[in-house]
Amino acid sequence: MIVFNQANTERVEYMLDVLGIKGFTFFEQVQGRGTNGGEPRRGTHAWPEMNSAVITVVPDDKVDALLESVQKLDLRNPEIGVKAFSWNIEQMV
Repeated sequence: MIVFNQANTERVEYMLDVLGIKGFTFFEQVQGRGTNGGEPRRGTHAWPEMNSAVITVVPDDKVDALLESVQKLDLRNPEIGVKAFSWNIEQMV
């Protein structure tokens, strides 16, 4: 799962394309606040920015490359914000 400021939408989609990750589900208008002093993303007058999220299931051999790409994007512009979370999928139909 990747959660990101909407300003990074095109970059995240490009990253998935470059890594050959075809399937994903995209969530717009995700609200929240970063764990490391992040400002809220609420879509309100006081906190107008919003986040989005992408969830995808990828083969084990692509997980590290995806996490590294997300980290590079975050380091490129840390005040915008992007985070990735990984967990094992036991079964899928």
